[in-house]
Amino acid sequence: MKPTVVRFYKGSNVTVRDIRIINSPLCHLKFDSSWGVKVNNITIASPQDSPNTDGIHLEHTRNVEIKHSVIGCGDDCVSMQTGCSNINIQNIDCSPSHGISIGSLGRGNSLACVSNVSIDSITVQNSQSAVRIKTWQGGVGSVRNVTFSNIHVSDVEVPIVIDQYYCNKRSCKNKTDAVAISGIAYRGIVGTYLYQPMRLACSDSLPCTDVSLDDIQLSPEHSSGDLRPASCWNTYGEAEGPIKPSSIGCLQRHTGKVIRALTKSHMYTC
Repeated sequence: MKPTVVRFYKGSNVTVRDIRIINSPLCHLKFDSSWGVKVNNITIASPQDSPNTDGIHLEHTRNVEIKHSVIGCGDDCVSMQTGCSNINIQNIDCSPSHGISIGSLGRGNSLACVSNVSIDSITVQNSQSAVRIKTWQGGVGSVRNVTFSNIHVSDVEVPIVIDQYYCNKRSCKNKTDAVAISGIAYRGIVGTYLYQPMRLACSDSLPCTDVSLDDIQLSPEHSSGDLRPASCWNTYGEAEGPIKPSSIGCLQRHTGKVIRALTKSHMYTC
């Protein structure tokens, strides 16, 4: 098992600032079961092809500020796992990376809870995605009250992603339960993409709800190549303001079917 360079477990009122972490064998900076975390003015640098080298990893951690930092790695720039809430991320340069991710959540039919996340003024270059939520089928719990704002992207394959069918194996079995996703806002996301501007793939049994898109302006990096339009599957909400390309306005309106799905009882809830 490769080591994480710096890990805090059950820490409180922790400040990490003015440091540089280079070429981690696994995750660079990790916080587990911690509270009151402040990260400021740090630099993380690992090659794009270095596997599982997340920049900053949060799990069961609350009341977090991550600001004014430069992160380049071979996995998620910042990743948030279950038990994270009250997370504020601002003024981060992510390049290269897989973008900023919530998840993956719900693996092995587990309970996952993430809430009250604000991500603002982020630059993402040379990345698989920019802002992503990913959950496994069969999980339970919720992701709610998340805002992605003022995100500038360039050379990103798919900038905006919700994937409730996440699978890192060749194939995964279909399951009915899902981690509920609601109250997700995307505001002021601009720049260029390489393959598809947005892909929202939500559960058949538990659709994503209250998703809002405002001032989304994305253009293909190259005019030629295998480009796809934005896609929305079982994703309900509203799009307003400047929207480019027009396919991004694919959100569905709420219906009685959605309300019935949301009232479905789970064995475990957040």
